[in-house]
Amino acid sequence: MTAEQTPQPAPATGSAPAFRMPPEWAPHARTWMAWPGPNPTFATDAALDAARRAWADVAHAVRRHEPVTMVVGPGQQDHAAALLGPDVDLVVRPLDDAWMRDIGPTFVSDGERLAAVDWTFNGWGAQGWARWEHDQHVARAVAEAAGVPALSSPLVNEGGGLHVDGEGTVLLTETVQLGEERNPDWTREQVEAEVHARLGTSKAIWLPRGLTADYGEFGTLGHVDIVAAFVRPGTVVAHVQPDPAHPDHEVTRETVRLLRAATDAAGRPLEVVEIPAPTVTRVDGEWAEYSYINHYLCNGGVVLCAFDDPRDEEAAALFRGLFPDREVTLVDARTIFAAGGGIHCITQQQPAV
Repeated sequence: MTAEQTPQPAPATGSAPAFRMPPEWAPHARTWMAWPGPNPTFATDAALDAARRAWADVAHAVRRHEPVTMVVGPGQQDHAAALLGPDVDLVVRPLDDAWMRDIGPTFVSDGERLAAVDWTFNGWGAQGWARWEHDQHVARAVAEAAGVPALSSPLVNEGGGLHVDGEGTVLLTETVQLGEERNPDWTREQVEAEVHARLGTSKAIWLPRGLTADYGEFGTLGHVDIVAAFVRPGTVVAHVQPDPAHPDHEVTRETVRLLRAATDAAGRPLEVVEIPAPTVTRVDGEWAEYSYINHYLCNGGVVLCAFDDPRDEEAAALFRGLFPDREVTLVDARTIFAAGGGIHCITQQQPAV
């Protein structure tokens, strides 16, 4: 594929502003989620039940601040309604898995209208355990349910693989958008052109990779939203692993170094707020990727991963300092992480216009 062949959306006409992805801290109309169903991610009845309760806990935490719509597979709505209660809206659509950040659309706005970017989805790089017969169509189904047009992109990408500041800057990782498993024929320049065209950004800050455990079973091969995230223009929070025995100790040191050396689309050096990892470094004999970076911002709230760890309250205090006007709610995320993600991974914001 050449740069000339990379599809681009139609340019804005006249003086109409182009679509762009608002930052997560901008007002939301609602949050979208997807209900866990039987699949290889939740291999036993006990694992599936635990996942459903964890997803419900997140939905309830978000619902305190804004509407929540849960996409539910056919035949599962009664069980979902029993755990979620009447305050969470249900939309029935076929599903393979439950990671709405990745299978759902990335909403963009021109200030008056919404649209939904429908990235090409291939099961996080066509991984052996993944199923995407239905999930590849979820973004368009959500756009239809939201009543907004879908903008198809040929780029294999997921919502967890990017993070924006709302002022032209996007965070990406080389092992996701440039990985052989997703976009083997795309150059860095072509990826940037497509991302900028869809998100309304103008500068990409590339990190080389994600956390170590994210390359194991149920991993995403390096999503950025567990490593670093914008919390306001010019400021990012970054995961740091204090334990020198953990392989992420060096990974996160390099991430912080690169972020501190970077400038955003406005030319500002980034302020980097380091968020230490929980004290737990291994789970079931494997390196843990527990991270507080994988939080979710909703209207007036911060839903923060908790791990029954001494650093939970330390992280909550840091986020209260970053968001003094928002309520910080800790939700146990260990079950979600066991399945391969976190709170940010199972939520997707629909901006208000």
